[in-house]
Amino acid sequence: MQKYSVNQQQVSNLLSWVRSGEIAIPEIQRPFVWETTKIRDLIDSLYRGFPVGYIIVWQNPTVKLKNGGFAAGKKILIDGQQRITALKAAIVGDPIVNKEYKEIHVRISFNPQTEEFMTRTPALARNPAWIEDISTLMTDDGSFFDVIDTYLSANPDADKGRVRQAIQNLVSIKTKQIGLIELDSALDIETVTEIFVRINSQGVVLSQADFVMSKIAAQGEFGENLRKLIDYFCHLSTAPQFYDHIKNNDKTFRESGYLDKIAWLRDENDDLFDPDYNDVIRVVTVKEFERGKTGDLVSLLSGRDFETREYREEIRDQSFKKMEQGTLDMVNETNFKRFLMILKSAGYVSKEMMTSKNAINFAYALFLKLRSRGENSAVIESAVRRWFVMTMLTGRHSGSFETQFEFDIKRVASLGADAYLRSIEDGELTDGFWNVRLVQELEKASTRNPFITAFYAAQIKAGDKGFLSTDITVQSMILHRGDIHHIFPRKYLIDHGATRSEYNQLANFAQTQTEINIGISDMEPAVYMQLVMDQIKSGVVKLGGIRSEADLMLNLAQNCIPQTILKATYQDYSAFLADRRKLMAVKIHDYYKSL
Repeated sequence: MQKYSVNQQQVSNLLSWVRSGEIAIPEIQRPFVWETTKIRDLIDSLYRGFPVGYIIVWQNPTVKLKNGGFAAGKKILIDGQQRITALKAAIVGDPIVNKEYKEIHVRISFNPQTEEFMTRTPALARNPAWIEDISTLMTDDGSFFDVIDTYLSANPDADKGRVRQAIQNLVSIKTKQIGLIELDSALDIETVTEIFVRINSQGVVLSQADFVMSKIAAQGEFGENLRKLIDYFCHLSTAPQFYDHIKNNDKTFRESGYLDKIAWLRDENDDLFDPDYNDVIRVVTVKEFERGKTGDLVSLLSGRDFETREYREEIRDQSFKKMEQGTLDMVNETNFKRFLMILKSAGYVSKEMMTSKNAINFAYALFLKLRSRGENSAVIESAVRRWFVMTMLTGRHSGSFETQFEFDIKRVASLGADAYLRSIEDGELTDGFWNVRLVQELEKASTRNPFITAFYAAQIKAGDKGFLSTDITVQSMILHRGDIHHIFPRKYLIDHGATRSEYNQLANFAQTQTEINIGISDMEPAVYMQLVMDQIKSGVVKLGGIRSEADLMLNLAQNCIPQTILKATYQDYSAFLADRRKLMAVKIHDYYKSL
């Protein structure tokens, strides 16, 4: 059964529907990404009668009202936003938001004598052969004949008949037809996504979060401001200086009261967690709706009753209220900063240590959920820390994570976070995990790895010093991007025939001060460790600042480096790695238990 219809619509009709809100532009490909030359080419194609592709809309489902009647939903623009926005800019004269989130006007100029289009420049504006801005001809109160007379007066040598015909053809762009594909409201989110991917495989791929943004944007001024709250929050997280632009240029949003909720970001420079709108929607879906699939949120915002499969006004209204509340909780300064404090208290102090966005998103949703239930702050902090690290270590929320998200949050809601977490620990974080699997995972060769970052987090939480350092901590090195040093130097291992996967073993890495790293250079471990022993005896510093054997033993223990390093040569490398992996696993285990 065909689930779509295809029609031809005049450009003026499409623009009228957009301006009236019958077609909602969700700005799901934010911001406007076309170069101005593409706007010019679009207008030129319409002028010459060339095809410009189809506009695709998705009909919102008809919603059952409380009084027993029905309200037809708006059409949501699924594909064609850039073209519609370009038409609004060129024909109506509306401003657009560019890649820098600045509101600009794009003017398209036209030469009736050559029938060329160009992006307006100061030089074209001064040239009488060009109509500076074609939008002045497209407005309802524009005088077609006055423009022709004015142009011919300024260009007395021009072919009058050609000029009249060219301007008439220009104005007729409004009546040119564009194909409109309307997808049936009965289609589910997965099918609509698949249709978009197949049609628009070369364009910007939509996520289900994009459809959530579409639903929100179609909800009038309230929806537009709520969508902006999400969008602006994400943008300010990475560009705090954008605050003044919002305040000075978006009066509607400013007066909605939402700007005050995120004003704190104008002075915020912490980049530990810079969420995008996918993250915001993911967190809100889990916390507020206890669901893992973003597609379910699309249905709820449409008013879907999952039992009767009907669409009801009260479900839609309730879902939007929960969406608003969940978003406000997500962007709340106290909530956001307390959550980041918890992550940092677990030793995760740097963005580079965050190897899983899913782990962060669920942990934040869990934090907000427990806060909304009035849990004790100490209980919340411990549960969130443990859950986050457990997720990082086990990869619990990788792969098909949406089902796991939903299962976990529902179990948290029914059993309580601590009881449910303990059941997971009993089942997954067994002696076999700590003594076998974790040791095996540390055989990998990658510095961006959840197991080596967990080890560094353990060191940070313990306040450990870097390898052979007396004052500089692992935390300081990570925050200031210190060196990750090969304990058995890479060049030394290569010279003895080691491969990349061998010399880049996780157990061969340690956080080290740059000057110590340089001092070690390519020396054999037994050689550079002898320098350290010599300086302990003589008091003359040669490598690092360690001056006593007790300090050296403590430093080796903090970095989980076997004492065999004191006499180690290439022949000892494999045994060294095996011993250090076990020590690292023990440290990570003790660290987790301390959370």
